[in-house]
Amino acid sequence: MTVRRVVPNIQSEAAQESREFYALLGFEEVMNHGWIMTLASPTAPAAQISIMTEDRTAPVTPDMSVEVDDVDAAYAAVRDSGAEIVHPLQDEEWGVRRFFVRDPSGRVVNVLSHRSSR
Repeated sequence: MTVRRVVPNIQSEAAQESREFYALLGFEEVMNHGWIMTLASPTAPAAQISIMTEDRTAPVTPDMSVEVDDVDAAYAAVRDSGAEIVHPLQDEEWGVRRFFVRDPSGRVVNVLSHRSSR
């Protein structure tokens, strides 16, 4: 399994202000669904930050996202380890297949693959 990128998820009700702040560091908006906005470096596109008010399609807001090349294999490995699955593996209407798992420190990790890249 290959990790494609790791993205911190920042929960915030001040999305516009956050976008303006991270623009000072060189980030540009690359996705905006209203409840989640992703900012990326134009020179290193995998360097990203997501700002979200809440996760509209899951029960909790994850602390970070890990994009992998095979989310089904990641799900099987995590499930078999006995780790707590917080949100089941499923296809989301906005183009990803994902699940949430709780890491040993209690953080919630969104593990995903874009359906077009699976």
